[in-house]
Amino acid sequence: MTLSNVEDTIAAISTPAGAGGIGIIRISGVQSLAILQFLFTPKDSSCKYRSHQLYYGHIHHPEDGRILDEVMAVIMKAPHSYTREDVVEIHCHGSFLVLQNILDIVVANGAVLAAPGEFTKRAFLNGRIDLTRAEAVIDILSAKTRKGVDLAQEQLSGALYRLIEPLQKTLTEMRAVVEVAIDFPDEDIDIVDSKKMISQVEDDIIAPLTALLTNVHQGRLYREGVALVIAGRPNVGKSSLLNTLLQEERALVTSIPGTTRDSIEEIIDIEGIPVRIIDTAGIRSGAGEVEELGILRAKDLINKADLVLFLVDGSLPVAQEEKDLYAQVSHKPVLTVINKIDLGQRPKSENSTFGVAGDFVEISAKKQLGIDSLKQAIFKKITSGTEQWEEDACSPNLRHQVALKLAKTAAMRVLSTLQMGLTNDLIAVDLQECLNCLGEIVGETTTDDVLDVVFEQFCLGK
Repeated sequence: MTLSNVEDTIAAISTPAGAGGIGIIRISGVQSLAILQFLFTPKDSSCKYRSHQLYYGHIHHPEDGRILDEVMAVIMKAPHSYTREDVVEIHCHGSFLVLQNILDIVVANGAVLAAPGEFTKRAFLNGRIDLTRAEAVIDILSAKTRKGVDLAQEQLSGALYRLIEPLQKTLTEMRAVVEVAIDFPDEDIDIVDSKKMISQVEDDIIAPLTALLTNVHQGRLYREGVALVIAGRPNVGKSSLLNTLLQEERALVTSIPGTTRDSIEEIIDIEGIPVRIIDTAGIRSGAGEVEELGILRAKDLINKADLVLFLVDGSLPVAQEEKDLYAQVSHKPVLTVINKIDLGQRPKSENSTFGVAGDFVEISAKKQLGIDSLKQAIFKKITSGTEQWEEDACSPNLRHQVALKLAKTAAMRVLSTLQMGLTNDLIAVDLQECLNCLGEIVGETTTDDVLDVVFEQFCLGK
């Protein structure tokens, strides 16, 4: 990612592409107000440009004076702005052409185009937010469920930072004691109380790091969600189930086998987790050429899925083709769903022929029976690998996970060195390593390459 010089004034369109009622152009830097004053003619000629006040007027082209748009403009003076620099926002009509025309003349008169995430990066570099809060902005923008937004808002308010900060303080205090012991090796008293420090490392460092690491999987689920594939033979009700889960007629439902020939994907919210549910072609032998392509795609999606809903028609006896199909999907996490219970049910003992021993859910997609139980079963299945599930738990991301693991490893070395009675120099090195790893999480010791990777995930104008 190519960033402008920090002395540059940057500008970008901050609203999504496409037509809308309002579009916003954001400008940040020392020339922000000067650029606005040059291009903007306020309705009130005595405009004082006070901070955080909206002013009505027009943007004029500086060459011929023609009006480009009727706008509202606001300046937010440093340090009371998103970037802690002077920031100007021009609120105009949400036409892409209008926005682009205004952005062009803003750039022509002293600003440079901002790179993705550059406004937030300046907020980070200027000390308004730490790196965990900057990443929370990404999570808010990309959240797919209300729970995902709530967790991102918690992190934006400093939830993760507040857990890291006391660890850093404790490590710093411990390192200071060890450094004194290194500087005064001939003192008669033991400066380092090994027993006390062992307890500190175990209770105040390793235990909190372990707790944070247990929440990484939960954070990933809330951020990224899971891919769930509905698989089964033709006409078992896969499309009907998709429509029922979505509460809309998204997939075409007919009694003709092979209607679904390509995958259909939508996202549903199950207990705050975004579940990308995929309806696939029914898998059977003897399909035509076009249907066979859909079946091949279905098999590929099954192999990539986090969870497979194996759907069967519960009103019919178990067929050999059904057993064969179950064998093909059983290498993945599978939840067997018995559909069409409104038409009468086969003996439950027959379901054990799939090898699920009663681990199945009974529903009627058409009559919307058992759907809540199905959702609960899906949630239980996708969270089964999580040791602890806290509704309001802090949720570190995968970058945090790497740093937390390294920090814990360094802390374990400190513990081992103390228990073995080895030199204070080794303890000091590992304490500093642990501090450095935690510093990477909040952005205190993060390399420029890592920062670039973080901020290039942003959209333009944020």
